[in-house]
Amino acid sequence: MTGYCFCISANASVNEYLIRNVRVFDGQRSFEKRTVLISDGKIKNSDFHGPTPVTAIEVSGKGKTLLPGLIDSHVHAYQDFDLPLLFGVTTEIDMFTSVAVMQDFNRKMQHKQNDDQSDVISAGTLATAPGGHGTEYGIPIATLTKPEQAQAWVDARIAEGSHFIKIVMEEGSDKHPINSLNMATVKALIQAAHKRSRLAVVHVSSLKDAQAALDANADGLVHLFTGTTIGDDDLKKFVKTAKNKHAFIIPTFSVLESIAGIKAEDVLQDQRLTNLLNISQLQALKKMYGKTENKSILQVPNVSTAALNAAQVPILAGTDAGNAGTQYGISLHHELASLVNAGLSPSAALASATSVPAKAFRLNDRGRIANGYKADLLLVEGDPDKDINATRNIINIWKDGRLVNDLRQQKLLAVSKENKAQKTVFQLPADGRISLFSEEKLGSPFGAGWFPSNDERMGGKSSVSLTLSGTEPAGQPALNIDAKVQSGFAYPWAGVVFFPGSDPGQAANLSAAKKISFKIKGDGKPYNVGFYIQGNYIPITKQLKSSNEWQTVKLLLDDFKGLDLSIVTMITFYAGPEIETYHFTIADVRLLPEEN
Repeated sequence: MTGYCFCISANASVNEYLIRNVRVFDGQRSFEKRTVLISDGKIKNSDFHGPTPVTAIEVSGKGKTLLPGLIDSHVHAYQDFDLPLLFGVTTEIDMFTSVAVMQDFNRKMQHKQNDDQSDVISAGTLATAPGGHGTEYGIPIATLTKPEQAQAWVDARIAEGSHFIKIVMEEGSDKHPINSLNMATVKALIQAAHKRSRLAVVHVSSLKDAQAALDANADGLVHLFTGTTIGDDDLKKFVKTAKNKHAFIIPTFSVLESIAGIKAEDVLQDQRLTNLLNISQLQALKKMYGKTENKSILQVPNVSTAALNAAQVPILAGTDAGNAGTQYGISLHHELASLVNAGLSPSAALASATSVPAKAFRLNDRGRIANGYKADLLLVEGDPDKDINATRNIINIWKDGRLVNDLRQQKLLAVSKENKAQKTVFQLPADGRISLFSEEKLGSPFGAGWFPSNDERMGGKSSVSLTLSGTEPAGQPALNIDAKVQSGFAYPWAGVVFFPGSDPGQAANLSAAKKISFKIKGDGKPYNVGFYIQGNYIPITKQLKSSNEWQTVKLLLDDFKGLDLSIVTMITFYAGPEIETYHFTIADVRLLPEEN
């Protein structure tokens, strides 16, 4: 807990505070010395003069700066709902989550029941083509293919509770092409949203799509795009179009850096921040999309951001939290530093996470320190309008006028307790064998055992059948895996999974293991062995080919890049994603220590 200053602790019933003699960044500009009175969840007086009201708790602002609560303009809110607020992010703009989750957020905000979480302004379901980006996550999505469907699609989202409309223009890559909406449908969706007085924002990953979306009158782009070079004429045209169309841009450096294989070491090395993350939450921040570092592909987003900022195109700070290499709340502090690195002044970066997104998304009650605005506030040590990293020197946070420092203290204690428990290393069996297959059950010496696994829970159509056959070379029944991998999920699979925890999905510390050994035979097709770790939904895998003869495979666990053995939730053997029928057999699966 080193580095935190919990300056005041107040009962939840306290609803009036006076922050005296504090530097104020009001969302647009700075004031060297002000006193701010907050009462009943609102900023009652942003430039108060006089004695402290008898009903108010006074907070000293000496050496500190008071900011509006931060706004992360690009997240995917589907888990860890407590995290953002603990880092001073009082509002999130959600670009895609399940309808049920969005409606729960809406209900809590309407009834003022979320003072322990950030507000979430959500698009709900995104607009995409059948099999397009967004359909791979197992969330039911109403897709569309033609302009005539646009108005009904938009109206259905509004009826569900969407605050704005999110549209996907994404063709994937040469290796992994995916379906995308055609331009006529994109235009129709934008027009349909505007007809209902809703914003229409567009996901892009190329200059071509970015230019086309702006030409079609999109209100904003929710990503920039990677690349090593961009032509001067192309950049000028792009910036001019954004300026003329009054569009805003959310660069999302945090996820672009993950694609480039660059970790957010500045926040990863800051224990004042990471002490609020449990092991799985920290692991998600460490895991990159890019397997090797490639800074060169960040040239285009950096140059583009600088040019957009110079042209006074609104730049919004957004992290794409929920993706690998990002984490809710903490990543916004890194995003601010990345925006400064791209050419924004510290003050402009602060505005990009306060007043600018509030204006862009028509949130007229936040993003400023002004009379009548929500008392969503962040008090930090130092001058973040001069040194952007000072946003990390968190002293106090208020959400709707309620001090949330107690929530931070509780989280610190919970993380410390969990980390201590997770350090207990699981004792492996003497022979290392974790497959105890019999006619009665697919057993194991520890954990919940072995089970069939396929993409059905993600909306896929793959299937798998498990049977026992004879005895394998080690003298026990072998497990036959007959899999039918079918299209339906973006990355279809079918196979078998072992849960090392006492309950399915519970993490186990398998740090005593250095190798995985198993016997396999099959139809000659490629198969995968992989490990799931807590907080990740994609296995860390190695591929191997089978043959019609038994072969013994031994793999060093150090070769599974990104594998944290202290938080293993599943070990899996599976076929996919190629659409085929598969047959393979495994036996004698062992986790072995170094000496074996």
